[in-house]
Amino acid sequence: MIGNFIADHIRGNNYEGFSKEIQQGIFLHREIDTFTDTHPIVRKSKRRLHERYRHYDGVIIDIFYDYFLAKNWANYSAIPLDVYANSVYVFFDKISASLPLKSQNFIKYMIEYNILYNYQFKDGIQKVLNGMNQRTKGKSQMNLAIEDLSLFEKELEEDFTIFFKDLLEFTTIKLKDLTNLSS
Repeated sequence: MIGNFIADHIRGNNYEGFSKEIQQGIFLHREIDTFTDTHPIVRKSKRRLHERYRHYDGVIIDIFYDYFLAKNWANYSAIPLDVYANSVYVFFDKISASLPLKSQNFIKYMIEYNILYNYQFKDGIQKVLNGMNQRTKGKSQMNLAIEDLSLFEKELEEDFTIFFKDLLEFTTIKLKDLTNLSS
């Protein structure tokens, strides 16, 4: 879980100072990113937004898919979302000081705004989109994407459901491969 969480903040082979388990998480995250970026269903979702958002379409789809996961959490986990989110926050808060600075900053943000829990609500998604739009100094216009979520919600949720099933299968296989490599 740690490797997966920090993976976006680790460039190139800067993972070498981490334990084998954390490295496996980083590698798994990278494999998931590649799988996601090349998946035909994700590409289909992105095409719905591409004309308006261009190269930001993938970021927006990631956020929308997070919304669908949180909204439908009970279909994927027996642990209630609020319980799961709080356990993640407690875990990462305890180890934050040992993580990359960008990860530490994201942990503070994630906890302060209860991101994992609030992803299930359109208000929570709007806050994330507003923040992303600010980070791009308004160029992305991601703050407008909530309109697209409402417009394409049914189609995007169908896309997510198909994709997520494939992602779960892919992740199970990759995790076994990574575990076998280090054995």
